[in-house]
Amino acid sequence: MERGSSPTMRRPRADSLRNREKLLMAAAAVFRETGGAGTLEAVARRAGVGIGTLYRHFPTREALFEAVYRREIEQLAELSRELSETDDPVAALRRFLHGMVGMVATKKGMIAALAIAIDGTSEIACFSFATLSAAMERLHAPAVASGSMRADVSADDILQTVVGMCLARREEQWEPAVIRLIDVFVDGLKTD
Repeated sequence: MERGSSPTMRRPRADSLRNREKLLMAAAAVFRETGGAGTLEAVARRAGVGIGTLYRHFPTREALFEAVYRREIEQLAELSRELSETDDPVAALRRFLHGMVGMVATKKGMIAALAIAIDGTSEIACFSFATLSAAMERLHAPAVASGSMRADVSADDILQTVVGMCLARREEQWEPAVIRLIDVFVDGLKTD
């Protein structure tokens, strides 16, 4: 290396990127099936990699939980972008909220492990709130602008209400009840 030059960052190898992707997909499936109780060995086995490969990518269980959580938040943001192209802004918002419930349903058993996401000062909590707020606003603003939805309830009000509905339910099969409540809530926000 020449004097005064900085080392260049090497791009991850293709097989390393593939292994990381396989681990994230396997972890999401294992955590969904076990409510977060699945072992890291089960994740590695499902991904078809060794436990050492898992630890190279995710040194702790919490790092793996966080990566899965972050990815699903990003997927919700992408869903919001797709739905923002539809002609019915209220239906788009409703579908997004249903998607949020599905994501929370797969994470509810992992709440203790995701305490980092609940702590409002953590990086992942800030990322989650900012990403979901932007996604919600992307759908809320057109619904209000079209006159289809009340303007006195903000996108963040809706986001906090839905998260509260999800976390407040204690019964095992809570998801259908929350979907029904969301439908009632969204209907109450409509202007017609």
